Amino acid sequence: MELPPEVCEVHRMKKIEDLAREIMRECEKDGEPITFEDALDMAKMEINARGMSNAGRTISEKSEKKPRTVKISDEKIQIFTEIRDFLLKNYEKVEILKENKLIQVKIGEKVFKIDIIEQRTPKK
Repeated sequence: MELPPEVCEVHRMKKIEDLAREIMRECEKDGEPITFEDALDMAKMEINARGMSNAGRTISEKSEKKPRTVKISDEKIQIFTEIRDFLLKNYEKVEILKENKLIQVKIGEKVFKIDIIEQRTPKK
């Protein structure tokens, strides 16, 4: 069900007026009071700069991001496994925070994190 254009425009103007009042409060708090008309102009510019649609949603909210898959190299898995096994043999409080990436070791009152990061090959 689509709303009539006049309802959408009323909703949009209400958002602009709310933002204008907020801008007026912020300016007054900063010691630089402004008129409602100036705040209204600033609110319109801010909404346009944010990429707001008439419905009041940003354009970025409409697009969904695809999950990112990352290939973990065999060498990284091997190094992580060796470090994890060594720590598990020699320390009591070892916790794997993120598989193939982050290990936490507690020694007494101190906590250490070991982050395994594979460097990219330098560009030539």
